[in-house]
Amino acid sequence: MIFLPQIGYTVPGEAAYLRLFFEKYRELILYVFFGGLTTLVDWVSYGLMRDLLHMPYMTAAFLSQMFSILFAYVTNRRFVFESRVHGAKAVAAEMAKFFGARGASLLLNMLVMYVGVDILNINDKVIKVIASVLVIIANYIFSKLFVFRSSGHGEQGEDPNGKEKK
Repeated sequence: MIFLPQIGYTVPGEAAYLRLFFEKYRELILYVFFGGLTTLVDWVSYGLMRDLLHMPYMTAAFLSQMFSILFAYVTNRRFVFESRVHGAKAVAAEMAKFFGARGASLLLNMLVMYVGVDILNINDKVIKVIASVLVIIANYIFSKLFVFRSSGHGEQGEDPNGKEKK
């Protein structure tokens, strides 16, 4: 049994370590979980558009990315980075940064798809997996460092996400 002052009670050893691990890596764990769901939205919508609707692969890649970007904004804002930005102007600024960063990753996705399929003649679904891995990495970096970050100017009080500064 281990007493955890952060949560105010004693828990069995394994549970304590799991809880501490989750608390330490919470943001990354949630990003991977919701990133997996976002990737699922991307892949399922891409597959449906390609296989059922017979869309050209670039059109399907673009639209599937748009669906996944909308899903990602909601989940990243609410669950992963717990944005506490309020007010129309502040939310609009946050959204502009998010969609701007995701626009950059959309261009990365489209470039990888084009090079892989049209130039290297690799199966579009294989390239889609490779593009997804690159996009996930780029999106985490953009979200962490650019979109949902604190102002970093060292002042006391709350950052733009509503979390206390240390």
